[in-house]
Amino acid sequence: MSTAPLSDNPTPQASKIALPEGTVTVGIGLFIAGISAYIFFKIGQQALGQDGFKPIVAMWFIAFALAPGFFLPIEQEVSRAIAHRRALGQGGLPVIKRIAPLAIIILLTLVVVIAVFSSSISANMFEGYGMVTFCLVLTLVSYAPMHLARGICSGTGRFGAYGIIIGADGAVRVIGCAVLWLAGVTHVGPYAFMIGFSPIVGVIAVGLAGKLRVDDGPEATWSEVTPNLGWLLMGSLFAAALVNAGPITVDILGNSEPAEVVTRFGNAVIFARIPLFLFQAVQAALLPRLAKLAAQRNLSEFSRGFRQLMILVCGVGVVGTIGAFLVGPQVLDLVYQGGIDRRTMTLLALASAMYMVGLATAQAVIALRGHAIVALGWFASFSGFVLIAWLSSNDLYLRVEMALVGSSLIAIVIFGAALRKLMASDAIFDPESILDAFAERPLD
Repeated sequence: MSTAPLSDNPTPQASKIALPEGTVTVGIGLFIAGISAYIFFKIGQQALGQDGFKPIVAMWFIAFALAPGFFLPIEQEVSRAIAHRRALGQGGLPVIKRIAPLAIIILLTLVVVIAVFSSSISANMFEGYGMVTFCLVLTLVSYAPMHLARGICSGTGRFGAYGIIIGADGAVRVIGCAVLWLAGVTHVGPYAFMIGFSPIVGVIAVGLAGKLRVDDGPEATWSEVTPNLGWLLMGSLFAAALVNAGPITVDILGNSEPAEVVTRFGNAVIFARIPLFLFQAVQAALLPRLAKLAAQRNLSEFSRGFRQLMILVCGVGVVGTIGAFLVGPQVLDLVYQGGIDRRTMTLLALASAMYMVGLATAQAVIALRGHAIVALGWFASFSGFVLIAWLSSNDLYLRVEMALVGSSLIAIVIFGAALRKLMASDAIFDPESILDAFAERPLD
């Protein structure tokens, strides 16, 4: 890993770097994935009603806490290691052979844990539907190879294939559920199955197109593929758990409440995430250029690009929060038959905006090789969420809203302080850490 300092004198060539082919496809794929979530929630509630859709809401947020939490770090390290070998003219197949067994071990461990507690999970989270618990397992089985395939695509520079994998997941889910709805299917099982089945479709498609081929090369050592995997895994797990904790906590704390209480809160949460989805699409478009600027030691241009990203993050967050206050309840009522007041919409949008700022700041800390700080920061933030939700208001929604806002504030404070300290100590941007940083996407 290179430690040469970045140059403060940008070259004309550096500032005019074009985005690699396929980068726009990644942004489109992320946009489709984001929009598809809203359409899926709408179709599902049209077919099952808010009460009947509750097991799907619980499965959705549990799945997207576990899958990115455990498998996104695998994707990041595969991408980083293959990209590094590619720059050296070496094949990346040994990297896959080295890290795939680790992904399998993680997957099998999750499957065994869910199987052991399946009866309790079905009864307490999924309204007694064992089929939904099975589909939760299927989702993890599908997302593990999906993240591995995404790591291969990004590491080999096949950004178009990467975007197809992401977009196909959302598109197949929506199309499948629309067919079920039009066919008059009113059982929860088939809709849960579509969540578990859709991720693998894009993987198969790009695989058949030859986009997952990787050349052989020198044997990969553990030190090559896992220098920061432990910290990335810890940080990703707690960041993903935090961003998905709201509806799950409402489900746990409100077990005596009607089922639609969880569905309505889940509707509000995904609506409040609109700025986060936009952030991820913009982030995906900026990643390749920022990584190249870091590799060229161009501090001025890199810092300018990152400042622009942070301005955009804060601007989108402010607009999203104001929009939620002004029209959030009305829009939610129009799309999802409402049930959420202005306070809840505003606080959820504020929490989403603050989380986005915390995430962007955490990425800057990782870019300065602060992987351990970020992992511990997300752990502290999630711990804060648990404490606030436990000790604050007796109002079910309010205590969760306060916990989401408070935990995001903890993240901002920790990562902001860490970033100032690292910058003051002349910490060095590193190209490989840049890739780790901007691949940090706990929302999938």
